[in-house]
Amino acid sequence: MLENKDLEIINLLEKRGKLPTKKISRRLRIPQTTVHNRIKKLEKEGVIKGYKVIINKKKIGKGIGAYAHITINYPSIPDPTFQENAARQIALLPEVEEVSIITGETDILIKFYVSDTDQLNDFVTKKLRTINGIDKTRTSIIMKQLK
Repeated sequence: MLENKDLEIINLLEKRGKLPTKKISRRLRIPQTTVHNRIKKLEKEGVIKGYKVIINKKKIGKGIGAYAHITINYPSIPDPTFQENAARQIALLPEVEEVSIITGETDILIKFYVSDTDQLNDFVTKKLRTINGIDKTRTSIIMKQLK
């Protein structure tokens, strides 16, 4: 069971992953060594799975972000791994940032980034729709991302 101080540390790291332990200790009014030890414990227990850098996609030529809802065409012979295998293949595409198997009208939701509408078209028609099992896609372009 996580203690309140652990949750407070996690909250600060989620907002600012590069926040030094010294600043966390000041904000939470606990010793820096305690913060360090708690973070190491949370990492070891798998609560903190890693750290990531958030990239300004426009600055690296990936100005169009989009979500694609994907419907799977299941084989006539039931295969419980079919949907997950398709999702794993999608995850290998370099444009893809997130892949989620979901409930509802569609089976998989992905978030991806491309440079322009030509690359968007190529990604959807030549890469995504050629993966075995993908029946339909519905793409929504991100107009503005707030968080």
